[in-house]
Amino acid sequence: MQLPDVWFWLIAVLWTGYFFLEGFDFGVGVLTRLLARGEKERRLLINTIGPVWDGNEVWVITAIGATFAAFPEWYATLLSGFYLPVLLILVALILRAVAFDYRGKRDDARWRRNWDRAIFFGSVVPAFAWGLIFANLVRGVPIGPDHNYAGGLTDLLSPYALLGGVVTLALFTLHGTVFVALKTVGPIRERARALATRTALVTAVPFGAFLIWTQSEHGTAPSLGALLVGAAALAAATLANRAAREGWAFVWSGVAIVAVVAMTFLTLYPDVMPSSLNPAWNLTVDNASSTPYTLTIMTWVAAFITPVVIGYQAWTYWVFRRRIGTQHIPDDAHPTVPAPAQTPAVPTVPAPAQTPAAADPAVAADPAAGTDPTPATR
Repeated sequence: MQLPDVWFWLIAVLWTGYFFLEGFDFGVGVLTRLLARGEKERRLLINTIGPVWDGNEVWVITAIGATFAAFPEWYATLLSGFYLPVLLILVALILRAVAFDYRGKRDDARWRRNWDRAIFFGSVVPAFAWGLIFANLVRGVPIGPDHNYAGGLTDLLSPYALLGGVVTLALFTLHGTVFVALKTVGPIRERARALATRTALVTAVPFGAFLIWTQSEHGTAPSLGALLVGAAALAAATLANRAAREGWAFVWSGVAIVAVVAMTFLTLYPDVMPSSLNPAWNLTVDNASSTPYTLTIMTWVAAFITPVVIGYQAWTYWVFRRRIGTQHIPDDAHPTVPAPAQTPAVPTVPAPAQTPAAADPAVAADPAAGTDPTPATR
């Protein structure tokens, strides 16, 4: 296997890690409007992902950075062709990050409601848009002979691409619901389990339709294996959740996400971005890659950094592995700082009349008055 092929699959692994980890983050953000009842439960949901959500986004930064370095033509065509969806994702992610930090800055219900809407928006939009983008990669987009995007926005909104967005949104919501059941105790855990069962049943229809459509139009023998694994994983997640085995339900819902990402890259390879205008204009692993020297340097850097990142994230999840409940959320979650007490006004005492300066310029005060003499000049 040549270095361009190695980096294609490494990028696939990075995207897989991102969707597995950030998927439940997005799902929890969706649940702040669907599952939580009251302020304490919303804070509880946010606290389940509080220590890890920003670390999960390292995966997408690394994936896009690796694409830029290893496949610069793929990077350029992808981000120019999907300019509007990528812009929406960036705006949503920034708004979501700000909302996590600012919703607790004021003891104001309206203030918190507005930031809760921002969290919901910042979770739904990326969850849908990423599915739209990757479904278009599988389907093919209008790419000219110069490897530039030659279409418009409507070319990205095909029924297949929209179905891909619905599937990722549904899968991430299911993944987040199972994660909440895994991380919480009390009534919210039971409601999360019940909602996870309903979400799995709703997800099964678009999920199955998307896998079958992908396999029939673009599939290969390896992608058929991913299809079967994905279908089995969704069924296993449903059964594990009904049996109150939240840990296994979370694993299997994650496997379903991994299967979809694997199927995407298995149908793409050896292309990285097929052209719907002419197969001769496809961006491939070979014609879109960087020089061998660049790929060699990247390989050595990745071999050193990747274990460190994985080890750090594993340690983070281990430290924050315990369940939490509403009893861990203080009643006064947004304490108001009392205003300082007003002191009565003190009447102003007029200043004493200034006495004429002493004749001796070396003395500015009379020692007999009880003050130390202060030299007038230093």
